[in-house]
Amino acid sequence: MAKGMILAAGQGTRIRPLTKNLPKPMIPILGKPVMEYLIEHMARYGIVDIMINVAFNHTQIESYFGDGRSWGVNIGYSFEGLREHGEIVPKPLGSAGGMKKIQDFGGFFDETTLVVCGDAIIDLDIGSALSEHKNKKALASVVTLDVPLEQTKNYGVVVTDGNGQIEFFQEKPAPEEARSTLASTGIYIFEPEVLDLVPSGQVFDIGNDLFPLLVKEKLPFFAQNRHFNWIDIGRLTDYWEVSQRVLRGEVALMGMPGKEIKPGVWAGLNTSIGEGVSIIGPVYIGSNVKIEPGANIIGPAWIGHGSHIRSGARLERCILSEYVRISAGQQVSEMIISNQYCVKRNGDAHYLGEENFPLHWGDARG
Repeated sequence: MAKGMILAAGQGTRIRPLTKNLPKPMIPILGKPVMEYLIEHMARYGIVDIMINVAFNHTQIESYFGDGRSWGVNIGYSFEGLREHGEIVPKPLGSAGGMKKIQDFGGFFDETTLVVCGDAIIDLDIGSALSEHKNKKALASVVTLDVPLEQTKNYGVVVTDGNGQIEFFQEKPAPEEARSTLASTGIYIFEPEVLDLVPSGQVFDIGNDLFPLLVKEKLPFFAQNRHFNWIDIGRLTDYWEVSQRVLRGEVALMGMPGKEIKPGVWAGLNTSIGEGVSIIGPVYIGSNVKIEPGANIIGPAWIGHGSHIRSGARLERCILSEYVRISAGQQVSEMIISNQYCVKRNGDAHYLGEENFPLHWGDARG
């Protein structure tokens, strides 16, 4: 069928504080890391040999996924870093440079390879995309989606001829400079020969460096404009929006975990819900969560396991991570909350202990 490559070496600076101590591909959606959905989707289409390049907090990825057998795949890892003053320091080589490192080491990319970014959830028809790539005898293909003109500054965009051949590539152009609204989704299909264009041991990016080179050399480089769900969590505001969409059931293949205890309300094991609690779904309540009498929860909302919602508290459209304690009478709306920080819907972040921190609670495990 094809081999797989997941790009997971980035630091995720644009989505801090969620990535303060967590690799971006490990950010949870419905309690599962984003990358887990990707691996499951690739496996559905018979892509079972998958390499992942890693750098920052890499051990969290490696210890969670291991060799991939739990997902019916084979996973290998390529760490990008160097030794400085006796310590191993992460040093990403760029998306293309990371693939070149893998190729130089063991020649993994010896057939058509599907490359995906580890920070998005997709339901792409991979089989159809691979067929189009092969039918056009492409050396490289990029899967694209139309985006509003004002959003081009967030993406690489392509200009194509009538057959889909890419004639020009712009990396995150300002709307007034964008020559297209066809955005790269970070999903690529490469033949092994593509990596012959990438220098060894250098930082080299797919969008900034490799794609302009493919265009310059007029190689068979095509865009596939497809209709599918592409859920990117590149920014804090994206994460909140994505979580709301998923909880509303708008994304295929992402069913709610737990048991449905009433219409629109799901719960994990051993939850404790007091008398007079009002819950308007969709809401997921994790295992060992305690909700005291008189609390009010309005969905879409996710309450991580071990959390404690005190009497009279009101949560509206919130995402709570594990072991969060909300004080009695506290009213919280449209926030992502952990026991270290909270993030408002607009992306404003606050850390526990900061002046004017908008929430007041005790020990998160109390």
